[in-house]
Amino acid sequence: MLVDGKWTADWQPVQAKDEKGGFVRQVSGFRNWVTPDGVPGPTGEGGFVAEPDRYHLYVAYICPWASRTLIGRNLKGLRDVIGVSVVEPALTREGWRFGDYPGSTPDTVNGATYMHELYTRADPHFTGRATVPVLWDKKRATIVNNESADILRMMNDGFGALATSALDLYPEAHRAAIDAFNERIYPSLNNGVYRAGFATTQLAYEEAFLEVFAMLDWVDGELGDRRFLFAEHPTEADIRLFVTLVRFDAAYHGLFKCNLRRLADYPRLRRFVRQMYDWPGIAETVSLDHIKRGYYSIASLNPTGIVPVGPAQEQLF
Repeated sequence: MLVDGKWTADWQPVQAKDEKGGFVRQVSGFRNWVTPDGVPGPTGEGGFVAEPDRYHLYVAYICPWASRTLIGRNLKGLRDVIGVSVVEPALTREGWRFGDYPGSTPDTVNGATYMHELYTRADPHFTGRATVPVLWDKKRATIVNNESADILRMMNDGFGALATSALDLYPEAHRAAIDAFNERIYPSLNNGVYRAGFATTQLAYEEAFLEVFAMLDWVDGELGDRRFLFAEHPTEADIRLFVTLVRFDAAYHGLFKCNLRRLADYPRLRRFVRQMYDWPGIAETVSLDHIKRGYYSIASLNPTGIVPVGPAQEQLF
């Protein structure tokens, strides 16, 4: 991680633990918002007005948090407004790296080799992990925001007329239900798989493990026969659910020891993932190759670095 702007050690997945040995996720440090008129958003300072070709999104296909924002960009018709750079899937000793692995891109905006270089450009004294996603402001040469939940909301309403109004990811009539759903699934499922995979004690692992499958059972029942959770089209709740489920059998079931059941054992959830994947603009945000190569490059979980050949996509959804 970075300490006062200096890279201090080889990359490690667990930077903080609770008293039970459980994985604690870093809090995002950049929380400004793009808004149609540049006024401040819910957090941070103002001055980040929505403009075409001003902002750039840095993502990793292996990362569910980054994939949220990439899906939001596509569904809101912002491909020609916001540029994208994709890091390589394998984590290096200095974290995320730009390169030429198939599906990855160089950093055409800042010419960085590693993601942490962007953090020190934005703040020369930054302390913390250099995570994705990052929404970068090319005009001010700084990070606008590195919190995926914020960026997804910005994709929906922060770019005003530059985005399509045909699909609302956070419809007014369903906001209370979406907020309640997001709050419920984040600790137990979205972050729950990480709490299981990166647990450093048996107790912490088993607690997270049980919460993951209790939440999968609950969501499976809540979804029922509906195509999507709250509307006739995907909302941000569906996006948050999808990015975890689409990675489940390929990574979390084996590497993260979440092996009580597979996604394939939940026919309704599997159908949901297929319908999300088939929605225009979503399939191109999913790379099973990047997902497997990225997760299985975590040396603390997979010292040999061997990447499993399967499962085949048709076995997943």
